[in-house]
Amino acid sequence: MQHAGAQGAYGGFGAQWPGHAPSPQAGEAAGHTPPSPPQGHAQLPPPHPPHPHPHPQAPAPQPPPQPPAPPHQHPQHTGHPHQQPVPARPPAAPAPPHGAPQQPGGSMPPAEATGHVKLPPGGPVEIPAPDATPAQLDATRAAVAVLLIGPAGAGKTTVARYWADHRAVPTAHISLDDVREWVRSGFADPQTGWNENSEAQYRLARRTCGFAARNFLANGISCILDDAVFPDWPVIGLGGWKRHVGPGLIPVVLLPGLDVVLERNAERTGNRRLADEEVAHIHGRMAGWYSSGLPIIDNSRQDVASTARMLDNVVARSLASPVSW
Repeated sequence: MQHAGAQGAYGGFGAQWPGHAPSPQAGEAAGHTPPSPPQGHAQLPPPHPPHPHPHPQAPAPQPPPQPPAPPHQHPQHTGHPHQQPVPARPPAAPAPPHGAPQQPGGSMPPAEATGHVKLPPGGPVEIPAPDATPAQLDATRAAVAVLLIGPAGAGKTTVARYWADHRAVPTAHISLDDVREWVRSGFADPQTGWNENSEAQYRLARRTCGFAARNFLANGISCILDDAVFPDWPVIGLGGWKRHVGPGLIPVVLLPGLDVVLERNAERTGNRRLADEEVAHIHGRMAGWYSSGLPIIDNSRQDVASTARMLDNVVARSLASPVSW
């Protein structure tokens, strides 16, 4: 009877507090039965559920029950603070390299950027303005683009490289033949016959040289280009150079005598050396530049250094009084 009374006294309490139902063995071991509630009064649960304890007379205090989680929250978001999930932080931006310039607005470029120095885009080379400053008209220091024209064996590449090496300002040398020979497999050598393939590669090389010259000048670096341009052959004439570089390009013809050209051609090797008949034919066609109005330098009896000084004088005159071509 006592056992049945113990179960009936705490039956409703066990439904509210799961996991803390009283143990009948504990009550029997203590030797007494929980008293029955008085008549006419509602049965109230004890302040704490019965719990086994070594000293039944002084039960250990239990922590207060936690309130149930709100309906809109997940149970795992309540309870002890250490059980709450920590929001994920966005990954930190990579640190900029040491000495990198600050970008506009204070933000660094994206991680995939390969550099932080913004270069001015190249534009067409313009003719010096009438009110140009003396520094802009100084042939030894001004940023200029020069096209050195001449037949094979005229010394174009040698003079152009020397002139670029000895200027007081940064200067680049761009040789059309070198750029054409960037093509290794499938190179179309004009010496074996001029056809659509060789013409296409020539046009591509000339356009590449023009883009390079424009970019160099836009960033304060002068340049000198060399090419065997013909006065009576529009396919490899001045029109393409003017279109790719700009009207401010300064064309200069380097035209020594035929005997000098043949002698220098004989010193060449590989595909740069031409047959004497071909050299004579090219030199004869170059004679048409005498009636073109372009400046011409006869370096038949001039060494490289004196020819470079003559080129400085021609560039100075072209800056002061641009040639119409």
